Amino acid sequence: MHSPSATEPEDPTSSSATLEDFARVFQAIKADPQNASYTVAGIDPLYTAGPDARVAIVGQAPGRIAQDTQIPWNDKSGERLREWLGMDRATFYDPSQVAIVPMDFYFPGAGKSGDLPPRPGFAQKWHPVLFQMMPRIQLVVLVGSYATRHYLGLRASERLTDVVRDYQKYGPRYFPLAHPSPRNRMWVRRNPWFEAEVLPQLRVRVAQALKG
Repeated sequence: MHSPSATEPEDPTSSSATLEDFARVFQAIKADPQNASYTVAGIDPLYTAGPDARVAIVGQAPGRIAQDTQIPWNDKSGERLREWLGMDRATFYDPSQVAIVPMDFYFPGAGKSGDLPPRPGFAQKWHPVLFQMMPRIQLVVLVGSYATRHYLGLRASERLTDVVRDYQKYGPRYFPLAHPSPRNRMWVRRNPWFEAEVLPQLRVRVAQALKG
């Protein structure tokens, strides 16, 4: 677990975190040497979090469009994810209801076949700090293989398809999902149980958590 520095909340306990504590964590992330190249370039970490959030969405990392606009999931994947969740845009971007905490808060760059993976160690350092400050989180939606493997401690041999099909095994806190990228449309077509069985239950779980 990350040890808070002097620029972070002195005691961000689950019962007392304030918006000022979240602001100090934001500044600490910017000041972290791991993120120096982004901070020097004027790029802020991209995530949303608040003490009253009840649903957390953990994805891969911001894409280039998200980073350029400073709006997470600001693309076709985000539109599809909100459809899957049964959530409107206003709720999705309301930190008093939803926390958006990807595995890396910065765009890691583009690779040959898509964006590069999240940087190792980033989520391990900052997620515990933020989740400790969000005691009302009831549901953590894990989007894609990086988030799913990190939080569920999966073996390398376990396929994401099987994990998503067995989503009930990981409840009530976690709900694993495939990535909503347009590139995964064929996956959805090959696995009709996902839209028929998994998504309706996801929407029920999201609605219940938001009411809680």
